[in-house]
Amino acid sequence: MSTLSEDLTPRPAALPAGSGVVATARVRAGHNGHVTTLPLLSSDGPFHLQRLRPRGGMARVDVIGAMSGPLGGDRLALHADAGPHARLQITAAASTIALRGPTDAPATYDIHLTVGDDATLHWLPQPLISTAGSNLRQTFTVELAPTARLVLRDEQILGRTNETSGNLTTRLTVLRAGRPLLDQHTSYGDPHPAWDGPAVMGSHRACGQLLVVAPSLAPAAHPPVLLGDPDTPAHGALAPLAGPALLATAVADTATQLRYLLDEALRRTLTP
Repeated sequence: MSTLSEDLTPRPAALPAGSGVVATARVRAGHNGHVTTLPLLSSDGPFHLQRLRPRGGMARVDVIGAMSGPLGGDRLALHADAGPHARLQITAAASTIALRGPTDAPATYDIHLTVGDDATLHWLPQPLISTAGSNLRQTFTVELAPTARLVLRDEQILGRTNETSGNLTTRLTVLRAGRPLLDQHTSYGDPHPAWDGPAVMGSHRACGQLLVVAPSLAPAAHPPVLLGDPDTPAHGALAPLAGPALLATAVADTATQLRYLLDEALRRTLTP
């Protein structure tokens, strides 16, 4: 069983004049030669980090929303560091909901993941929901050591039932051994042109991706494949990257359909 440190006392969120919440939560996992430990588990602002019972040799942390957010003007960040030989899984108890705030300024949500030599990080949150009138800029920055392993799931729901999407932009940048492995940028909702056109989302309102990186992955053993049933309103593809990595991208009408496709992609990456 992993030995976990006590949670640090959450710090009150700073509220500079004229802006929203400014908060940074931090997780650090290490390996003591026997098990993965959590020497740092620091909650802040809307983030409450809860340690879960270890499973399969992995330390686990659940991110719980302690207040509404992100709202317009908020500056939120979450940093997770899996040190050499550590095994860490981060999940979320509920979806993140981007909401209209008291200001027209965009909210930012910056996620920084670092994975050391022979370490494993699974980032498996619930979807991000972009509600009408919201304005959010989300970034992922991932730094991987040459022997690091990563499973990263990223899902967006563009509007609630019978609601249009807010203004959502996301960027995912992944570096392996200091070199770019993946760098992509997406934008949804007004004022971005053609985001709901047939070449992008069409009538779909759920989209997501699954990135799997592992030194043992042989791209030649995983040729590109289509995911799901072509007769259903959910479509995806799984393809190798220029490196020991596979990327699945999918669109669907509902969050359930989207998760089904990404789970299928994960099963395929685990099949020799």
